[in-house]
Amino acid sequence: MFLQNGMLSGVIDYYFACTDAYAYDLAITLNAWCFDADNRWSAAHSTEMLAGYQSVRPLNAAEQAAMPVLLQGAAMRFLLTRLYDWLNPREDALVTPKDPLQQRDQLRWHQDHTL
Repeated sequence: MFLQNGMLSGVIDYYFACTDAYAYDLAITLNAWCFDADNRWSAAHSTEMLAGYQSVRPLNAAEQAAMPVLLQGAAMRFLLTRLYDWLNPREDALVTPKDPLQQRDQLRWHQDHTL
């Protein structure tokens, strides 16, 4: 993420997240940016992000209806890849494996709540 004068000016790294529907990319970003350091969902952040996104590219009715499943799917995808990396560490890895339980908790949150 790039900030300029306190405003978001650019985002990178979607290549490793998803090459599918734009709404799924949005779900991945919501999960990454709308849970705080204590893994609590920020309704304010999600409302602002969704409003900003839709000011450029409005979600259609099918995307809006699918968002709860997309948020759960995004959490599950990162839970599984983090779990794999956690259980299969590589000596030559350039990054430190991240705790997969964060995504487990996000998945549980999305199963119990809707936007």
